[in-house]
Amino acid sequence: MFMSRPIPPESITSIDARITFAPAPELVEWARATFIEDDGKLHNPDHFHLQSASIGMLWTNVSNSRKGRRIVGQCEEGQPSGMMGKWGKARAEEQIIGWFGHVPDFILTFEAEYAMSCSDAEFCALVEHELYHAAQETDPFGAPKFRKSTGLPAYTLRGHDIEEFIGVVRRYGADASHVRALVDAANAGPEIANVRIAHACGTCQLRAA
Repeated sequence: MFMSRPIPPESITSIDARITFAPAPELVEWARATFIEDDGKLHNPDHFHLQSASIGMLWTNVSNSRKGRRIVGQCEEGQPSGMMGKWGKARAEEQIIGWFGHVPDFILTFEAEYAMSCSDAEFCALVEHELYHAAQETDPFGAPKFRKSTGLPAYTLRGHDIEEFIGVVRRYGADASHVRALVDAANAGPEIANVRIAHACGTCQLRAA
């Protein structure tokens, strides 16, 4: 049912591997071909706005947790932000450009150990869960916003809400986003599989803090 998914390189999964992050262009290609492009095997129209987005993905062997919960995936905006000075921002941008050749709209990071051991359904749900965080801005009336200078979508991060994450529940079952309140979407039966992903997402944990 599922296309063959990329796996993390041995260089970061071997016992003697140094702690690192590794660019995953093959994972971006797979995610686009599977979920984003119109002819994808598991195409999801909710990700249409990402067809023109620049997306970078990373594998990592760095373990991460928040409030006792393991984090196996995270979506961030590509442009460095937060409390950092000019030098800190410049260092971060240099690192990002070193990984991807430019600063993408979004950077998605996935834990290599989890990716090696989880099922296809769990991995697909994890990737889609993070893609749902990569959103297009909307105006006060809910219409999608575009950049005046380029005409391309104006991108932003979003947290969990019923409208935006009903897609994960519909496709993978209520446990996919760990929100049983969305039972109406789940009653029709998941299109793909039942998994538990939201609790392991770094983006969700940061927004819950």
